[in-house]
Amino acid sequence: MNLTLMQEHANLMKKSKGKLMKKLILVLVFGIVLSLGAVMAEGENYGKEITLSDQTKISDILAKPEDFVGKRVLVSGTIVGVCGHRGCWIELASDKDYETIRVKVTDGEIVFPMTSKGKTARVEGEVYKIELTKEQTLACAKHDCEAAGKKFDPKDVKGPRTIYQIKGIGAVIK
Repeated sequence: MNLTLMQEHANLMKKSKGKLMKKLILVLVFGIVLSLGAVMAEGENYGKEITLSDQTKISDILAKPEDFVGKRVLVSGTIVGVCGHRGCWIELASDKDYETIRVKVTDGEIVFPMTSKGKTARVEGEVYKIELTKEQTLACAKHDCEAAGKKFDPKDVKGPRTIYQIKGIGAVIK
């Protein structure tokens, strides 16, 4: 009789251990799902952590770019272009139609994937300007046309050009 009681006790212990293991596994899976959900909601980080909290409108930068040169900003927008060669820049749509600003990063330091196009990015960086001669403007326009698979016509290029960009130091893409 003692042997039967011991076997029943052992069977009960196995059943309760099995139920406990199932509960533990469910809790672990639930925790992992919650963690992944939090990461997905926040987005994927590139470069350094974003430290600014006040956001600047891209349209404000483009309206008065000289006011922002040398200043650190936090901008947000839909990614409408990504460097296809090295992932070293993204083009962000402004809050106003037909306006964009390029975010350039140090080659290899941050690499934006081509799959980022169409996603939303928050980017922190410093606004800077590039002044191009007419020859440099022609070379840039030719390169841009070739990269986009478009026909280049030098007649479309007018004189020297000033470009305003953001030197990106950190981004979150979701």
